[in-house]
Amino acid sequence: MAGPLAGVKVIEMNAIGPAPFATMLLADMGAQVIRVDRLVPGFLNGDGSVISRGRRSIAIDPRKEGAVEILLRLIEGADVLIEGFRPGVMERLGLGPEPCLQRNPRLVYGRMTGWGQTGPLALSAGHDLNYIAITGALHAMGHADREPTPPLHLAGDMGGGAMFLAFGVVSALLDAQKSGKGQVVDAAISDGAALLSTMYYEFKQSGEWRGRGENIFDGGAPFYGCYACADGRFVSIGSIEPQFYQLLMQLCNIDDPAFQKQWDRQQWPALRSKLEGMFRSRTRDQWCELLDGTDVCFAPVLDFNEALEHPHHKARGTFMQSAGVTHPAPAPRLSRTPATAGKVVDNGEHTLEILHELGLDDIRVGELRASGVIA
Repeated sequence: MAGPLAGVKVIEMNAIGPAPFATMLLADMGAQVIRVDRLVPGFLNGDGSVISRGRRSIAIDPRKEGAVEILLRLIEGADVLIEGFRPGVMERLGLGPEPCLQRNPRLVYGRMTGWGQTGPLALSAGHDLNYIAITGALHAMGHADREPTPPLHLAGDMGGGAMFLAFGVVSALLDAQKSGKGQVVDAAISDGAALLSTMYYEFKQSGEWRGRGENIFDGGAPFYGCYACADGRFVSIGSIEPQFYQLLMQLCNIDDPAFQKQWDRQQWPALRSKLEGMFRSRTRDQWCELLDGTDVCFAPVLDFNEALEHPHHKARGTFMQSAGVTHPAPAPRLSRTPATAGKVVDNGEHTLEILHELGLDDIRVGELRASGVIA
């Protein structure tokens, strides 16, 4: 069954980071994606990763004469263009918003950068860590007695970047269906990461936010965090609500009166220390036998290999295998038009097929190959 974005045509300018992940999300939901890959002399420069699933690929050198016209013809028949270069790169190629929207007024032009298209940092290099650093989010992560801890690249590239790009593109598509007019989606990772921090800014302004490591969600609260077990593995608890906290006390046979002062922040360090001792008294599997599936809000901390074997993931099909790689399946789940993970694409795999669809005959294709536009 076709996904909810079936019929939506997307042109993706291949880049690194969150842009291809956002495009993968659209492809999973049924969008027809053509990825424009770049040529390196004698080599097709591709990633071959599962993030490239669900596309077709044309490998072309946009700097060669005649290449831009081919790309504009592709864009003319598309609903969406996605690019993830520094500001100005697409304009220098002759593929900025103005010529593309002139050619296709309904086009949704999605742009993914770290700092955005404007602002003092717009042209500066950066990575995920830098983008979340200026939002306040990174400063709030980690232990109080050491430097902030990088949270992988989930809060920036993937959460603040790719997800907001995909959301912006779909929102603009809905508008284009009503208005007949396209627009530019300026998705900046720094903007998205800041927006993800909305609740914490509210905490800060209401006086509910303390220093790093002294709050509910950053490990400061003894009832919300991770603990080492006897076997060196870890468990997580999130017993915030009073009924869940009391169940934790009950199931773990905790009768220390100090634990009845759940919200006394001055007691938190001492209570955490006591819980550390308690959790070290059993292995992770033993704690799972006692607490798994209860309303304590408990889960073992699994590594990437262990996560694949968890019965909940197996029951829901959270992970799948393709191209010899096990990886997360599409999400979220739609009841009538479910998402589907497409085939992993190789760079330039569909170059001739796409050129022929544009109406180019074998003679013209041969000319493009001879001039270095295609491999």
